[in-house]
Parts: sequence; C-alpha cells; structure tokens
Amino acid sequence: MDIPRQNPRKRHRTLYLGGGTAAVVLLTLALSRLQPAAPSVERATLWMDTVQRGAMVREVRAPGTLVPEQIRWVSAVTAGRVERVLAQPGIAVDSQSELLVLSNPDVQREALEAQRQLVAAEAELVNLRATLENQRLNQAAQVASVRGDQREAARQADANEKLAERELLAPLELSRSQDRAEELAERLQIEQQRLRFLTQSMQAQLAAQRAQVERLRGLVEFQQRYVESMRVTAGTSGVLRELPLQEGQWVNPGDRLAVVVQPGRLKAELRVPETQAKDVVVGQRASIDTRNGLVAGRVIRIDPAVQNGTVTVDVALEGALPRGARPDLSVDGTIQIERLADVLYVGRPAYGQAEGTVGLFRLTGDDEAVRVNVQLGRASASTIEVRGGLKPGDVVILSDMSQWDSAERVRLK
Repeated sequence: MDIPRQNPRKRHRTLYLGGGTAAVVLLTLALSRLQPAAPSVERATLWMDTVQRGAMVREVRAPGTLVPEQIRWVSAVTAGRVERVLAQPGIAVDSQSELLVLSNPDVQREALEAQRQLVAAEAELVNLRATLENQRLNQAAQVASVRGDQREAARQADANEKLAERELLAPLELSRSQDRAEELAERLQIEQQRLRFLTQSMQAQLAAQRAQVERLRGLVEFQQRYVESMRVTAGTSGVLRELPLQEGQWVNPGDRLAVVVQPGRLKAELRVPETQAKDVVVGQRASIDTRNGLVAGRVIRIDPAVQNGTVTVDVALEGALPRGARPDLSVDGTIQIERLADVLYVGRPAYGQAEGTVGLFRLTGDDEAVRVNVQLGRASASTIEVRGGLKPGDVVILSDMSQWDSAERVRLK
C-alpha cells in the first residue's frame, strides 16, 4: 500500500500564515485600547488663574460718560428773529450775561396796545370816581334839604297843636300840618336810604374798575416781560456749552437757544448691561476711571427703562476731579455690588455663565491639563465663585478652549 508523503515547505508556509494573522489581530486589539494622542496648545497663548479661597468682591463694570449735574436750557419765550449773537460756546457766563438779541414787531405792538388799554382804564377809573362822588354829594345835599324841611314841618305842627288847644286854629289846618310833618319824616328816611345805597354802589363800581386796572397792569407787565425776553440772558452762572443759532435765523416759542452747564459739578452716567443691572441698587459705592485718575462715587439713580440693552446708572462723584475731567468725557465705572466672605473663587472664564456648570481644563503637571466639570456660582466683573469641581491651589485655563471640546486632555508646550 502506498502512503502519501507531506511536503515540508507547505507545512512551514501554513504555520507562518497563521502566526502572522494572530499577530495582526493582537496588534489591532492593542491599538483600539490606546487613547488618542492629546492635542498640543501653546502655553504663551493661554490665560490661566489659580483657585483661591477668601473674600470676593462682586463688581459690575460698565462704560459711560461724564455729564454736568446741573444743566440749564435757555429756551425762547416768544417767537423772533436772531438779530445779534453776543456770546460763543466755551465762555464763562453769569445770570445777567446777554447771549442773543431777538426782534419781533408783533411783540412790540402788543406791548404798546396793552399799555394803551391800561392808560384808558386808569382814566376811566378817575372819571368814574368823580362822577360817583358828585352823585353822592348831590344826594347828601338832598338829604340835608329834606331834613331841614322835616324839622320846620315838625315845629309848625307843634305850634298848630298848641293853637288848636286854645281853639285859635281850625282842626283841618292842624291835620294838614301834622300830615306834612309825617310826609317829610318818611321822605327823609327814603333819602337817607338812597344815600347809603349810592355810597355802597359807589364802592362796588370803583372796586370793579380798580380790578380792571390791575388786570391790565398785569397784562402790561406780562407783555413787558415778552419784550425783555427778546434780549436773551444765561439765567445762571456757568459755562456756555451750546449756542447753535446764527444771525437771521427764526426761532419759535420753546425752541432751545443755548445750554449753560456748571463744569465743576459732574456726575457719571454708566451704561450697565441689562443682565447685570438687576444687582445694582441706589447707595452702592463705585469707582470711576477717567483715564487720568480714579474718582470715588456712589450710585444715586437707576433708570427704570432699558435702552439698547443697557440701563443708565447715575453715579455722584465724591472725590476731587482729576485734571482734564470735563463734560462728555468717556469713562469706565466699577460698581461694588457686595462682598462675599470665605468663598472659593477664580478668574472669570471666557465662557460659562453664573449659576451654571462649565468644563475647564485643570493643570495636572507642567505640560498637561485635563477637563473637569466646574460648578459656578455668583459672578463679578473679573472673578466668579466656584461651588464645586475645584479646590484651592488648582490652576485652570480660562481662555476659550472651544476648539478642543472633543479632547479630554491637552498638552502644553
């Protein structure tokens, strides 16, 4: 019987092929378990900070401008044409400094008409007083005349009564004399009442005419103030800030003619973002950077409305103003909201909101950082409270690391 013989070369080839396949499988398995290489980041381009424990001052920073505390707008009282401009912006003025001269013929005419009416009313008052006084004197004379007749009639009646008692006078004559005396007595009472009524009526008519004169006198003064307002004065001491009118220009009542400010009394108007304005209250301390020095201040007013995403906050300046401080100067303000004692805090990262959770890279050595989840608390302008995920002494990267969101660690070089 024949036995088949195996080829030694074919058996060696099979062994080599099986061993190579096993080596490839083992290498693939090992590579799958390896972590991807950490990306490299330039250390010089990173902003890092160390976690600290202690007192943290919450602050709000906002840009703003210096504005005068007292601004006086000089407005036109009446319409008119600008005849002369007597001042220029930037000069010091007082309350009597003349700024403009206006003209309006209608105002002059109305003032003259009011003056004419006043003179006529005063003349009418004089005539009325004379007329009424003459009437009163005539009535007084009439009362005196009737009184004399009444007394004479009374004496005649008494005499006739005595004669009648002696039967020297007829009873008819006695009755006539008595009736005459009674008639004149009643007429005297009527004339006296007429005199009293005329006196009272005289006072009422004179009072009404005096009131008319006073009304017209007030109108004359009012029109005179219109005439005087044609010479425009500053009305207060300070610096003339604006005077935008030119000679020949026409202005209407209420138009702004000039602005006078007091440069030594300034305040800061800060534009606080609406998301941070909720923590600002009146009375909080502030610091204003004029870029030529710092000035202490205090919040005195918060605008109730939001404009363009910001809330206007007024800060009264309590310290001396540095040189160069003037209205409309751009400034930066810092408002101290509160002071937190014994808290864990770090510099505010480029991303992440207060009262939230954010992933930050914490340094584990000189050349490596790993991602950790950090719980944030209350925030300030440059710092933020850490409520979890970090401990004092940890160094974290605060720069924007969003391009390495897929990496759990980075290498620093």
